[in-house]
Amino acid sequence: RFQYEKGVPILIVAEGGALTFIDYSVKQVQRWPIKNSPLGVLLDPSRDITRYAKLVPGYDNRVVSVEANDPKHPEYGRITLVFARDAAAPGGLMLQGWVALDSQNNRTTIRLSKQKFGGPVSDNTFRWNDPRRTR
Repeated sequence: RFQYEKGVPILIVAEGGALTFIDYSVKQVQRWPIKNSPLGVLLDPSRDITRYAKLVPGYDNRVVSVEANDPKHPEYGRITLVFARDAAAPGGLMLQGWVALDSQNNRTTIRLSKQKFGGPVSDNTFRWNDPRRTR
C-alpha cells in the first residue's frame, strides 16, 4: 500500500498480483497486473533480473540505486529504486524511495519515511473505498 501525505487523494494498493491505482479526486480506479509494471521485473523470481535491471553509478557509496525496465515493453515505463545502506535493514539495504518514468516521460518521485520491518500487516491494509460507488 502506497499512501501519500495527507491531502493527496491518490492511493496505490498491491493485492493478488495486481496494482490498483485509486484517484479519489476524479473517482477513477485503474488496475493492472504487477507483472506489467516496472515492479514486475524486480518481484518475479523467474525473471533474470540482469536482463531488466542495472546498478546506477553514484557519488555516495552509502546509496545504492537500481534502475529497472522491460526492454521488450517500453510502455511499462522505467523505475529507479533508491536504497540506503543500513545494517539494521533486511539485506543491509533500506528502501528510501523510487523514481518512476512512464512511457510519456512523466516523472514521479516518491520518498519514503517511517519504514518498518518484520511487523504484522493487517488484511485491512489492502482494502480501500471504491470512489465509483455512490452511497
